[in-house]
Amino acid sequence: MKALSSPGLFWRTFLLILLLLAASTAAWLQSFRVFEREPRAQQLAEQVVSIVNITRSALLYSDPIVRPALLADLADQQGIRIVPLEPVDTVRPFPDVPFVRRASERVTSALGPRTRIAAEVNGVIGIWVSFAIDADEYWVVIDRDPLARDLGTQWIGWALIAAIASLLAAVAITRVVNRPLARLSAAAAQLGAGRTPEPLPEGGPAEIATVNASFNRMVADLARSERDRAELLAGISHDLRTPLTRLRLEAELNDLPEPARAGMIADLEQMDQIVAQFLDYARSEPAQPMAEIDLSALVEQAIEASRLQRDETVRIERRIAAGVRIAGRPVELARALANLLANAERYGREPASGRLCLSVALTSTGDAAEIEIADQGPGIAESQRDELVRPFVRGDAARSGAKGAGLGLAIVARIVRQHGGQLTFAANEPAGLRVTLRLPRSGPRSRAAGR
Repeated sequence: MKALSSPGLFWRTFLLILLLLAASTAAWLQSFRVFEREPRAQQLAEQVVSIVNITRSALLYSDPIVRPALLADLADQQGIRIVPLEPVDTVRPFPDVPFVRRASERVTSALGPRTRIAAEVNGVIGIWVSFAIDADEYWVVIDRDPLARDLGTQWIGWALIAAIASLLAAVAITRVVNRPLARLSAAAAQLGAGRTPEPLPEGGPAEIATVNASFNRMVADLARSERDRAELLAGISHDLRTPLTRLRLEAELNDLPEPARAGMIADLEQMDQIVAQFLDYARSEPAQPMAEIDLSALVEQAIEASRLQRDETVRIERRIAAGVRIAGRPVELARALANLLANAERYGREPASGRLCLSVALTSTGDAAEIEIADQGPGIAESQRDELVRPFVRGDAARSGAKGAGLGLAIVARIVRQHGGQLTFAANEPAGLRVTLRLPRSGPRSRAAGR
């Protein structure tokens, strides 16, 4: 089962900031509740004590004639009722929570230890507080919470505004933090693909400026080393061409036995091919611009131009889709195909018969084109396949009869990278090696420098 990819740095930073905002908001709300509890409990207790004292005084000192009207007015206007306390009353106390406990303690302290406080009496919900007048006991019933707040739905709007503002702030902070890293990542990807990225800005925070400056120096050093290497290889290869040409001319003109002449000419041709590989490898940057090309025709031309068509021991099976077009450089791609076909000719023959059974396929997969070249030779161990694209590496003992400088596949790998593609090696069935070139139809894509 394919593992899920890890989220990018942008989303990691964004989620971390959201988590910190949520944690800080939760901590702030809890702190607000703790610090608000004592003042609100005191305020509730004072209002309940005032209501009970005023009601008790009204019963004690009011004229009995107007007392019913006073009690009715309290019930209608303030939601306060007076109910006789009976021993058979069914009482349900308030839940034991810190806020209610503190308010109840203050009410009991002000009205006396005999005061009873309940949340429900005989099925009627409210704030029930007992008091006594001589030998009679009564309930003061407060139907409404004196501290009840009518917030309506405005808090929903404010909460949404705060949440949206927090999200926008998190996105802005994440962009600012990740932009230099995204730019550095894009530049590193371009460098890995064989292209020279634009210099990174060396301003901003000290850490980012130091990293960008070091990266720019590394790019400059690599470019200088690449130029020096290309000049060295080109110089050596060019200097070797003249004596090779003179040796071949002397071998052709001298009166030598035919086997000796043929052997010398074959050795000189091999040396000339090595020199040509050096020259190809020394070209660090392609001279051609990207253009739309007919890859189907290019593959057919590469097969026809190779020596395989003139070799009776070679059998080629073609499965080339027609009309496959991509953005690329035809000369570079033709050189890559020629190197792959030459590599198959040297190392892909069957050990027993010496014949070469080659399969060349071109398919289109929507946004990319794939070229597959498979032989039925001895193949190569899986542990050594990654080494094939390194310069001057030919593989294991199964390919010990190698000719050339070991630069063919290194040149192919570089050309594929310059086209934004992939070069992979796999075992062929029942034997041999399968080489696959995956080339994007739109050419190499450059990643965004930052968000």
